[in-house]
Amino acid sequence: MKLHKNPDPKGLDLILQRPVVEEQQLSDLVRPIYEAVKKEGDAAIRRYNKSFDSNNSSEITLDEKEIELAVRLIDSDLAKAIKSAAANIEKFHRAQQSQTTVVETTPGVFCWQKQVPIGKVGLYIPSGTAPLFSTVLMLGIPATIAGCDEIILCTPAKENVVNPEILFAASLVGIKKIYKVGGAQAIAAMAFGTETIPKVSKIFGPGNQFVTRAKLFAQLNGVAIDLPAGPSEVLIIADESADPNFIAADLISQAEHGTDSQVVLISPSEKIIQSVRRRIKEQLKDLPRAEIARAAIANSKAILVSTLDEAMEISNKYAPEHLILNTENADRLSTKVINAGSVFLGQYTPESAGDYASGTNHTLPTNGFAAAYSGVNLQSFMKSITFQSIDKDGLLELGPVVEAMAKAEGLEGHRRAVSLRLQKLQIES
Repeated sequence: MKLHKNPDPKGLDLILQRPVVEEQQLSDLVRPIYEAVKKEGDAAIRRYNKSFDSNNSSEITLDEKEIELAVRLIDSDLAKAIKSAAANIEKFHRAQQSQTTVVETTPGVFCWQKQVPIGKVGLYIPSGTAPLFSTVLMLGIPATIAGCDEIILCTPAKENVVNPEILFAASLVGIKKIYKVGGAQAIAAMAFGTETIPKVSKIFGPGNQFVTRAKLFAQLNGVAIDLPAGPSEVLIIADESADPNFIAADLISQAEHGTDSQVVLISPSEKIIQSVRRRIKEQLKDLPRAEIARAAIANSKAILVSTLDEAMEISNKYAPEHLILNTENADRLSTKVINAGSVFLGQYTPESAGDYASGTNHTLPTNGFAAAYSGVNLQSFMKSITFQSIDKDGLLELGPVVEAMAKAEGLEGHRRAVSLRLQKLQIES
């Protein structure tokens, strides 16, 4: 972790740069997979399953007996933990339900907005070195609360075996349509549909750079996605009241996601920064994914600033996926947050809590997209439709406004649609 002391604005821009992904090369690798699935359907899925996941099975749909067996295999303590997390996630997302409110904008002119669920959604759950069964809860629970008609799940099956924790979580939230397919080919299957896998209207879920690129391709083909995503990241603002062990652990928890993960520490205390750097080395000694975490931390930054307010300005500029405020006045500092995916306040709020069980959603914008995007929430699985109803008195009041504006824009057809009605009302009166 390289230390940068009080960088000037130009230097700060360089420090905060994310790793550059070779867009063209990545697209060239993903596009053939995408086109093959579009053209060949299940045949391409089976070929890629064999090539990428050593899965020689011709069966793509997960059998109900496989799900039942997986549920029985789950350790009872883990099952209890997953159920507890699911309850918190459900409670938080149910609270996001909104009521329809009718607004009378002008006497006789009534407008309202109604939220309806997206009919068909597809969830992608990675299952590589770290099978993300927690993501099944984060996506499946709000999709169920929203009332989506069809929820499908795609996940890799290494040697035709799907991670049992993923299946347990899916069973817990009521997802029954599960397909053995991963990577860019899974995204393509949900975007176009195959003989077995249905086409969906919106795709959710994390994944590597190939999955992310495939999701962007899906968007170009008229299928919505949850949000643009990149490598996982955390930014921590800490003062001298913070425990260096806690900070080191939080940085490592993100660094172990992948070698391209981003972790940043900002503090007005050089003592804290140096202490955290020492603790990181100590904690990495017995970490199972130490090699991955070390690679990520080698490219990470520690920034020494003059004040916490300056630290907050830098954070808002960076727009982190996760922001931890490990300071004595975390509540005050939190009022200055403008750009962040999810915020964690105080000594005893580890980012891991949000990743698993506090109740908030861990599917968040990365790569600076927190400046414009929200994380996944209940509304992500819904769409809003506006309605209006105008009575005779309302049109007499509003009509001249519409006529004047339509005339000014040169849209005579628009003006006439109102004028004809007004003429009839005038005759009737």
